[in-house]
Order: sequence, then structure tokens, then C-alpha cells
Amino acid sequence: MPSPYEYLATGRRSSLFEEDVREHAAELDREIGGSRVAVIGAAGSIGSSVVRSLLAHRPRALVLVDLSENNLVEIVRELRSDPTIAMPEDFATLPIGLGSVECSRYFRESAPFDFILNLAAMKHVRSEKDVYCLIRMIDTNVLHPHAFLRELSTPCRKFFSVSSDKATRPANLMGASKMLMEKILLVESSRQPFSTARFANVAFSDGSLPHGFLMRIAKHQPIAAPDDVKRYFMSHEEAGQICVLSCVLGENGDVFFPNLARELGEKTFAAIARDLLHELGYEPVACASEQEARARARELIAERKWPCWFFRSDTSGEKPFEEFHTGGEKLDLARFPHIGIVKQSQTDVDERAVADFLRFAAAARSDPRILKADYVRELRRVVPDLDHLETGKNLDQKM
Repeated sequence: MPSPYEYLATGRRSSLFEEDVREHAAELDREIGGSRVAVIGAAGSIGSSVVRSLLAHRPRALVLVDLSENNLVEIVRELRSDPTIAMPEDFATLPIGLGSVECSRYFRESAPFDFILNLAAMKHVRSEKDVYCLIRMIDTNVLHPHAFLRELSTPCRKFFSVSSDKATRPANLMGASKMLMEKILLVESSRQPFSTARFANVAFSDGSLPHGFLMRIAKHQPIAAPDDVKRYFMSHEEAGQICVLSCVLGENGDVFFPNLARELGEKTFAAIARDLLHELGYEPVACASEQEARARARELIAERKWPCWFFRSDTSGEKPFEEFHTGGEKLDLARFPHIGIVKQSQTDVDERAVADFLRFAAAARSDPRILKADYVRELRRVVPDLDHLETGKNLDQKM
């Protein structure tokens, strides 16, 4: 469920895309109404928001795919308990994952879909800390979507696979994997039309640092956050809306992004932590170290104060600010009031470099000689603007 404190990160109490959705409501109703839709990664915080956004336009059939059986159960209960939602009669959930044998078989044997949206992703920079985690990240973000498109016997009207703002001039391997995914979609675009979205951090989404603030407060534990890293934030509703708008209204190859102004839209994690604590009636107290913050937790919390450790970021893969496009990309800033579009075509991608990486990654999965440095080298060949600095530190070493 979305947090009631999203506005502390976004600076908004209503959706940035409210006008975009309203102006195109009839077109969304016409395209989605009566269609067959599948959502992969449907039970995550972003996926479930996409599902709610889709249901507002009454698809004829809806299939939710997610590895988390428990989260699928909860999203079904939530949707069927909401009096404002009309569920289609043709509705199913499958606790299976993209890239699995059963997922391939299901899409091979089911009736064709009009729209397929893939929200399955490894999205945390901490998940690239070693070669084992990196293998799974490349599988999830690159190899599995590629194999899915190759195995799809009947192309759908549009395939959507979520990207990231971190794909633009990536400072980490996660962002590079998302840029590579975009390139793979372009390679396949003559057979399977696609669109995607690079969007900001979803405020208080599962696993995010702001969500972690709420968990620490619930458990009376200190809060830790970098004070030098600026990020854009979106609400869950906005995340669902931009994905659906891109999937349904985007042209083949389009990359949607929120049209937010630099500085005006960004916020540091430390600022969000302070604002959240003030909202909850606590006074943030800056500590000099993790150790001090832990040691003073009981004493300070009893006084309606909260121990915080705010630090300068020094872990691998961190970028001090984020951006949605580069100066060399062709943009359409006129179609939507609050959404920009990166316009791409198949000629923009080096298909040989993509094919070379795919061969490397497929062989590297079980090769004990392949190390993280080899992945970095190969990713740089296909994503030349990857600016990755290995510091030897990762987020698992911090609170």
C-alpha cells in the first residue's frame, strides 16, 4: 500500500500526471477497454500500482504474474475489497517468474495478449556487490526479457518493460543493465513494438530507503541516510500512470520520463528523514557515527527525539544527482504537459555490441573464471557512457 507520507518526498499531494491522464482518458478507455492484459511483476509496489491504473480503464482480461505467492494473495484481496474497482471476469494470478520454464509455457499456451507489461526488475544498487548477485541482476533485467521476446510466438500490440532514471549516463551496473535492456528492446522492435519509462524513485516503495525509515521508526532503531545524494521522487499512483501511459499511448521505441525541473524536483534522503520525523512529532538528533546512533537510541526516543546518522556517500555505484536523458537524445516535450519522451529507433543501437554481450552473459553465468570486473568491462563495451567507480564499499556495510 502507498505510504501516507509520499508527499514528503515528492512535494505533491496530487498526481503530477493528473492532467495527462484526464486529457487522454477517452483514448485510454478505448485502447484498454476490452483488451487482454498481462502484468509481470504485478505484486510489487510499482506493479500493483500499474494494475490499479489499468483497471480504471476496464480491460476484458487481466493476468497477474509474480514470484511472490504471498504478495499475489494480498493484491487480490485488496482489489476485490475495493468498492471503486471493477474486476474483469477473466482474471487470473500465477505465482511464477519471468525466465522460468512455466512462464514460457504459459505464454506459449495462452491466448494472445494485447498488452504485456514487465515490471520485474532488480532495482537496487546494493544488489550488484558481487558476481553472484550481478548474475541474477543481468538475468532479471537483461536476459529474461530478451528470451521472453524471442519466445513470444504471437507479438502483442505493445510490450512494456520498465527502465530507470539510473540508465542515463549510468554510474552503476544496475543502471547499465537497464540501458542495455532498452537497447535489446530496440533490436527486437521491428518484430515486437515496445515502449518503456525512465522514472524516479517511488516514494516509500518496498525496499527503498524512505520505506526503511518507517521500518526503523516502527522498531525504535536509529535512522541512517546520505546527506549528499539528490533524487527525484514519484508517488505510487504516478508510477502506475506513467507506465500505463507509455505502454498504451507511446509509439514504438518511446521512452517516457517525468518532466521535472532540476533542483526543484530533487531531494536528499537526509531531508526526507528529517521531514518524516518532524511529521511524526520527533526531533532529529545528528550523531557522529553509527555506533553513537545505536547507543543513544533508547535514551533519545524516550524524549521524543530520534538518533540519526547522516553521512557523505562513499559506496560503489552512487551518483550525486539523477537525470532522465542526455544532450544527444531526441526529445518530444510537447505531446504531454508533464511527461517528456525520448524518441528512439532501431538505427540508434549497435546490434553487434548487444549480441556480443548476450553471448558473454549467457556463457558467464556458470563460468567460475568470470568475475565482477569482467562484467564491468563487457558492459562498458555495449554501454560506453557507464561511469562505474569501484570503491570497495557497498550498502550492506551500512545501517
